[in-house]
Amino acid sequence: MPILQKFLEHWVRPALFFGNNPLSLAGGAITTASGVTMIGHWVVELLGHRSDNPYLGIIFFLILPALFVLGLLLIPFGMLQRRKKLQKEGHIPAEFPKIDLNDRVFRHGIDIVLIATIANLLVVSIASYRGASYMDSPQFCGQSCHVMHPEYSAYQVSSHSHVDCVQCHIGEGARSYFEAKLNGTKQLIEVSLRPVSGMAPRLIPTYPTPIPSPVMNLRPARDICEGCHTPARFIGEKLLVKSSFADDETNTETQSVVVLHLGGRDSLSNLHGIHGVHLGHIEYITTDETRTTIPWVQRRNADGSETVYAAASLKGTEPQGERRLMDCIDCHNRAAHTMQTAEDALNRAMVEGAVSAELPWIHKKSLELLKADYSTETEAREKIPAQLEAFYRTEHPDVFAAKANLIKSSGDGLVYIFTHNAFPEMKLTWGTHPNHIGHVSYPGCFRCHDGDHTAKNGEAITQDCAACHNLLAVDEKKPKVLQDLGIVAP
Repeated sequence: MPILQKFLEHWVRPALFFGNNPLSLAGGAITTASGVTMIGHWVVELLGHRSDNPYLGIIFFLILPALFVLGLLLIPFGMLQRRKKLQKEGHIPAEFPKIDLNDRVFRHGIDIVLIATIANLLVVSIASYRGASYMDSPQFCGQSCHVMHPEYSAYQVSSHSHVDCVQCHIGEGARSYFEAKLNGTKQLIEVSLRPVSGMAPRLIPTYPTPIPSPVMNLRPARDICEGCHTPARFIGEKLLVKSSFADDETNTETQSVVVLHLGGRDSLSNLHGIHGVHLGHIEYITTDETRTTIPWVQRRNADGSETVYAAASLKGTEPQGERRLMDCIDCHNRAAHTMQTAEDALNRAMVEGAVSAELPWIHKKSLELLKADYSTETEAREKIPAQLEAFYRTEHPDVFAAKANLIKSSGDGLVYIFTHNAFPEMKLTWGTHPNHIGHVSYPGCFRCHDGDHTAKNGEAITQDCAACHNLLAVDEKKPKVLQDLGIVAP
């Protein structure tokens, strides 16, 4: 009891005495409230209850940990301020409380402080780890910031939806992490300070609409794509079947069948196909940020020599622009964020049954509705199904009466197509972001294989279709090759 009494007298009472100030009291309240709330949330998560709301993540993983640390800092700061004030006024001696490591009571006090410090450090460490993990999650990247809604929508339906954003956009190491968070802070300021409609413009620049593709800032494909894919290995051929529907009453379905020569390197280290010919020894100069315009190409030959192919407009000069060694990203530039054309998206939806091919004229009417002008996503969600329903009610009442459910589900399918590819508020519409794979909807391969790129000896970059693919069928109904393979019925 004497030890306890001495401890209370020499440590607890001074602590309470110094801590009896607005700053320390506020700090204690903030730390206690935020700490209890965080720990409670962690327990709820451990029990399997999770929320998809991104703003709850911001509160529990970012804001509350910051408040917890702020409260911890306010407590000693307030105590020191009060101690200085009392010393200045002469209410306490200059050395108070007295520090004496030979005093057992003092050592017990140190033990308590160490235990409390370890507990606080444990909470801060867990909170910091959870906060860093949350900021690296696709949910944080795509949902907490509304301007990323287009990219997140495309990402969710891509073949890379299981790959975290940071694996491609940040990379490993403290420098990459710091640069990414610094850039994210800049974007946060831009979004927060964007002028509201009707208000005077602000001096600080705001985010662009649409958000430009960050292809110029991506890390090399060897650090991204080749972590999972190995394009240099010999892959061989790939059979591609693409269905399309006509703008006639029966929505006539046809297929195109292509064999892609993906190639790579075979056992003899010879170069073959698309990957083998293009990767590792082709350099080019592009003069625009989307890398759509490529007037200059240089190939490194097997004997070490180099051949330059230049557009006729250059007249023998080397253009100013970005010079880079070709890798996966130069063709697969929208691998995880593909914005489809209206035609491609509709054809795919009709193959999958999301938009019913049983409805007469559905292909033609759907394209008309998808390509109409809508000022907001909400307007598109309302008008597309309503106008599709009105079309069949007025133009084809018999179909409307017999297939009302198909009309409704097709309207929902069209809304899904629009809301995953066009975003009016961000000024992102069909074709805003070019996809360099292929050459049907965008220049793609024809950026170089256009017949205009020639070497000094007159040799041009090949336009031979068979160099990259063979067309087995083009817009045919039930192509024989697919019947022979058993893919379609005779």
